Formats: sequence, C-alpha cells, structure tokens
Amino acid sequence: MRIAFIGQKGMFLTRGGGGIEKHVAELAPRLVERGHNVTVYARKKYCDPCPGVLDGVVLRYTPTVYRMNFEAIVHTATATFDVLFRKVDVIHYHGVGPSLLSWIPKLLRPHVTIVSTFHARDQFHQKWNFFGRLALRVGEWMTCHVPDATIVVSHTLQIVARDQYKSEAILIPNGAEIVTHRKQTALRDFGLSKNEYILNVGRILPVKGLHHLIKAFRRTKTDKKLALVGDAPDDPGYLDELKSLAKGDPRILFLGRMHGEPLNQLFTHAYLFVQPSESEGLPLVVLEAMSNGTAVLVSDIPGNLEAIHRAGFTFENMNVDDLTDQLNNLLKHPELVDHARHDVKKIINKHFNWDTIADQTLDVYRSVRH
Repeated sequence: MRIAFIGQKGMFLTRGGGGIEKHVAELAPRLVERGHNVTVYARKKYCDPCPGVLDGVVLRYTPTVYRMNFEAIVHTATATFDVLFRKVDVIHYHGVGPSLLSWIPKLLRPHVTIVSTFHARDQFHQKWNFFGRLALRVGEWMTCHVPDATIVVSHTLQIVARDQYKSEAILIPNGAEIVTHRKQTALRDFGLSKNEYILNVGRILPVKGLHHLIKAFRRTKTDKKLALVGDAPDDPGYLDELKSLAKGDPRILFLGRMHGEPLNQLFTHAYLFVQPSESEGLPLVVLEAMSNGTAVLVSDIPGNLEAIHRAGFTFENMNVDDLTDQLNNLLKHPELVDHARHDVKKIINKHFNWDTIADQTLDVYRSVRH
C-alpha cells in the first residue's frame, strides 16, 4: 500500500517534537519494513538537516505559517492539497486538529481510504483560546465521523468516541521498546549520578504541569537533583516562568531538548520519573520511562493510569501538597522504587509493543480499504 501521514511535524526532530511525532517515527518505518510505501508530511522548521528519506520513509515538506494558532492547520491544508495529486491508497491523519480537513480527500478522492488517530483531547490544553477550543471540539467530531476508520490510543478516548460521538473507534495504544543503557557518559556531561536525580522529559507547556513539580520538589529535603529535559518552542514565556520558580535552588536543572542515546541514559539511571501532566491521551514519555526500567510517579489522570497499569505511583492531579507527600515518601523508601522498576518492563512487554501496533494498524487499513 501507498500510505501518507498528515498532522505531525516530522520524524526524529531536532526541536519541538511531541508524542505524535514519536508515534509516527516508530510506526512509519515499521510499515516500510512490512513492504509498504510511506510518506510523512513534515515542516522544515523542526529539522536540521531535513532529509528527503529517513529509515525508508519519504519525507515531504510543505509550507506553513509559523504562528501558534495557525501553524498546524495551515500545514495540514498544504499537505492535504499536495496529497490530492499523489498516488496513495491510504491517507492517515494524526490528531484531532489535522482531522478537521479529512473531509477534503474524502470528498475529492473517494477511492482513497481515510484513517484518523485520536491521540489526545487537545481542546483542554490551556494554550487555546475560545475559537481554538471550538475548532478542536469540531475536530474531535470529524475524527470520529469523517474517516473510514478512527483509531484511539487509549481506552479513555475510546469511551469518549463511543459516548460523546457515537463512534466505534478502534483501540491501538502507543508503544515503547525495552532498552538497557549501561553507559553513563550523558550523566557526567550534566553533573548527574546514577539514582541521584529525578527526571521529567517532554515539551515545556503549561498543560504538562511542570510548575506543580517544581513547587513540590522545592519542598523536599533531598540532595537529589531534578532534571528537566525539553524545550518550549511554542511557549517560551512559560519556560521563563519555570526558571523563575526554580531560582535559588541549584538542585533544579534545565537540560534542554535531548534525544537518542543521551536521553535513554538519563531515563535508565534516574531514581524516579515524574509526569505531572494535567491532560494526556496515552503519554508516550511515560511508556518510554517504563521501557527503560524507570519507576514512575504520575498525576492520576485517566491516560496516565492506563499507561502504568498499577505498576507505578500516583498523586492527585494539580495537587502540589499530594505530589510533595508522594515525592517525600518515595525518597524515604527506595525499596518501593526498586520494586516498581521490576514491574514496569513487564507492562511494556505485555501491552505496548510497537511491532504489534504496526500489524494492528495495517489490519485497520485492510479492513476499510476501498
């Protein structure tokens, strides 16, 4: 099959990527390995260099307007109009925002199969104004009704699709690969030591809840450090706010965006990974931490609970006092953390295998292909 992905920023980006980009970077090459031709539409702002082919996947760059409320939808529009003139069998939209335009190929290319993946309820992210939230709500409806098939990455989103939009969406979760990284070179580069830091990784946005984590961590009496990995291309003002919150506490480190071997080393050797997000679909970064054998402490939102399968620790969402209590308890009882490390990889092996996810995605394509 000839498959086109639309909605992501690209693959293996040098800046600004999130869960959708990681999902596409894992899924697309596996579809190529299975004998299919895959094109991923991408944006040049987020890669340097910007290759034409990566891991067998064709990367096609179309223009956009780099303004927060317009970038994604304009890029989706230019990618959609480009793909109308390409020989493709499947157009796969990723995210409810991009799926707003899935009706265009549905109308103009009726013999092409349209699939959308519902990754998260973006309308609840604080960065959107009223009109942005309204558009994303319409995007949810479109995701559930326009495509030939709708995929959701979590059981929670499957319930949303069924109960709110009367759509029988297909559950295919995000995934992770079991890895072991014994080297510690990246740790030394940042003045870190094995088991002597708490880790958070991800895009720096208000919805990720890092302000809660910093406030809670500052109340702890530990000598361990807090390593924050990620960048803030969409909201640099929030990064400044976080640095102001952390001012005067030398234990809190902002390490910037990282990927590949250095990032995996940080995952593997962290004492604890903390995910304080206020809203998620099925958070890939939590699965990545677990795949590296790292114990996780997460906010008790449905997406996080679904990811950890009771193999991690939780605190009440947006409750700094409870997060502080949980941190202090886990810092005081390393035996609890050690026990969780043994459980998390079992969960990944059983529920979140990327090869299985690729096969399930192809099954969806075949089941609705025109």
